[in-house]
Amino acid sequence: MRELNQQKLEDFVTRMLGDLGAAMIAPLVRIGDELGLYSALAGAGPVTPQQLARRTGTVERMVREWLSAHAAAGYLDYDVSSERFSMNPEQAMVFGNPDSPVYMLGSFEVCQAVMIDQPKVSKAFRNGGAAGYHERCSCLFSGMSRFFAVSYKAHLVQEWLPALDGVVDKLKRGARVADIGCGHGASTILMAEAFENSTFWGVDNHADSIACARDAAERGGVAARTRFDVATAKDFTGGDFDLICCFDALHDLGDPVGAARRILQALTPDGTFMAVEPRAGDRLEDNINPVGRLYYAGSTMICTPVSLAQEVGLALGGQAGPKRLDMVLRDAGFGRVRIAAETPFNIVLEARR
Repeated sequence: MRELNQQKLEDFVTRMLGDLGAAMIAPLVRIGDELGLYSALAGAGPVTPQQLARRTGTVERMVREWLSAHAAAGYLDYDVSSERFSMNPEQAMVFGNPDSPVYMLGSFEVCQAVMIDQPKVSKAFRNGGAAGYHERCSCLFSGMSRFFAVSYKAHLVQEWLPALDGVVDKLKRGARVADIGCGHGASTILMAEAFENSTFWGVDNHADSIACARDAAERGGVAARTRFDVATAKDFTGGDFDLICCFDALHDLGDPVGAARRILQALTPDGTFMAVEPRAGDRLEDNINPVGRLYYAGSTMICTPVSLAQEVGLALGGQAGPKRLDMVLRDAGFGRVRIAAETPFNIVLEARR
């Protein structure tokens, strides 16, 4: 056994202190989100704890401690001379602007959900690995919707759909589109807002999420050209779709090959399947980085046990990689598969007959 390296130990303990600090402040971020503290700070300029408490109807002593923790973490700025706290423009992009491409409050809601569900996943480690969506707390679904919507708003209409061969022209003329595993409908609604001549059908096996999607479509003014139904990726009805999408969901399925086979059957002869998946390399060593750290953790707590709770239980995981995903689509019968677009967090696969 090699001799203990004291410097490496100190460096590792320092890193762990940083990780523990991040873990401990996560519930404070949820508090700021739920109580409107961030929205009150955004664009407000320097404020005292008393001023922020008055604006948000909260207790000044609690707000003071909350602000102090944020200053210590570098999440907010603190001016020593005036004893005031403020949100700089960069911090506002993360905490105060829901339309920002780096807005992260939904991510912290997912973190809350996996902490709540941790005992269920612990049991899954010794009981077949299954911990399905039907067992999860409701904040997982709302958190994932907010988390994924950030990327969809920034890239879906602007980059991902234009990267597919001929798809935007079809959507402009009028196309039939299915969104499999649509969750709260963020991706479906964004497409419906952008392409008024097309019709969009979202399906998900989680009934409460479908109810949320219908409400969101009504609020967004696109209910007339959207439809949302409870169904699985293998038993949804209908066909002759020009485009079928699956956003950050293919790897969660128990039988992604069977689902992709059903999708192929439901496409028109010249139709397109777009699968948006978490970005990953094909080998573990390619994914030892901050994004891989986040996605492997999410895959352990959500993606893998959810897949194992379904039939087949292939359990691709959230870091399957392009080669494995290509294999799934070709096994389902797709003849042409390519990476059409990439971001630091996603890859977009285009599959055709």
